[in-house]
Amino acid sequence: MQGYTQTVQRSVLERMDVSRELTDGELWELIDEAITEHASPAASLHMRETARQQVFHALRGLDVLQELVEDPQITEIMVNGCDHIFYEKAGRIYRWEKQFPSKDKLEDVIQSIVAAGNRMVNESMPIVDTRLRDGSRVNIVLEPIAIDGSVITIRKFPAQPMQMEDLLRIRSLSGQMAEWLRALVISGYNVFVSGGTGSGKTTFLNALSGYIPSDERVVTIEDSAELQLRGIANLVRLETRVSNLESVAEISIRQLIRTALRMRPDRIIVGECRGAEALDMLQAMNTGHDGSLSTGHANSCQDMLRRLETMVLMGMELPVSAIRAQIASGIDILVHLGRLRDRTRKVLDIMELDGMEDGEIRLNPLYHFEETGECEGRIVGEWRQQHPLLHTDKLIAAGWEGQLA
Repeated sequence: MQGYTQTVQRSVLERMDVSRELTDGELWELIDEAITEHASPAASLHMRETARQQVFHALRGLDVLQELVEDPQITEIMVNGCDHIFYEKAGRIYRWEKQFPSKDKLEDVIQSIVAAGNRMVNESMPIVDTRLRDGSRVNIVLEPIAIDGSVITIRKFPAQPMQMEDLLRIRSLSGQMAEWLRALVISGYNVFVSGGTGSGKTTFLNALSGYIPSDERVVTIEDSAELQLRGIANLVRLETRVSNLESVAEISIRQLIRTALRMRPDRIIVGECRGAEALDMLQAMNTGHDGSLSTGHANSCQDMLRRLETMVLMGMELPVSAIRAQIASGIDILVHLGRLRDRTRKVLDIMELDGMEDGEIRLNPLYHFEETGECEGRIVGEWRQQHPLLHTDKLIAAGWEGQLA
């Protein structure tokens, strides 16, 4: 089968007009002509159709990865060198039976991916973050930094972003919590979403953004554009840029946040805080941009506060007390997500930041997920409301007083 596919591909390459870019239709015609020319009794109808798809993917798509990219049930694709490809489906990781024919072909696919995202990766810059045309997030690390061969990690996102109704259907949170979060977002509370890798932070941030009033001006800032905000006409999407050898200057998240402040935003959404940009985000939240949203990696709400302190210190030397005061006054609500052992993703905690006490940020627990057992391998539990919201001024100003339990 592989030999037949390679024969067809060589024939197509010989027929191609390299002086211009062929349309997809023209390429399909060349492939069909080559298949007809090399037809033989040994080439079954299934073999011909398979070769047809593989040749098109090799010349126009992502070669052996294209089938995985097009599968809507696959959420992650992991390439560890040309011989080892894995994918995640329904929360489980499987090994892909196919592989790249050579390191050169893997390199061709990598260069195709970064070129489509207007990025660059080479020996001088062996690490890059970019995205596919469908918005899937891509991280690439080249050999020899990746010792056993160049690595591609693709995080796929659904064509239609999950709304809060979808999260309710899969029981990622309760209906009462969703209605309560809706009121907070509309009222302009600054919400920070935390969680570990793969806990669904970006998905949840998308769902929360669905509550933003459609008449507001929103600016999103990301390393690689992943957010899919719907229903907001006055939307500005900003994305960072890495420097390269052609003297193209780097554009960082910090620069984009500062620029966004001059764009008259009602809200600023920072896709993820990883470093010194946390300082700029907190300053934005503290200077009138109520209703701003962001995410960060952490194992708990308390851990997220410590990580924010560290990230701020990466941008400026400040007393810890001053940093904590900035965090306490800038962020109103922390939402912590987790991926449980049954591979489901849930909101585990919602906490309110309630000022400072004895030099520490005081947290007011609002909701907590408690496990009550297991049923057929699935975790069973419920969300318990723990304490009422203390700072209700924004809710009252927005007319929500008395409407929420």
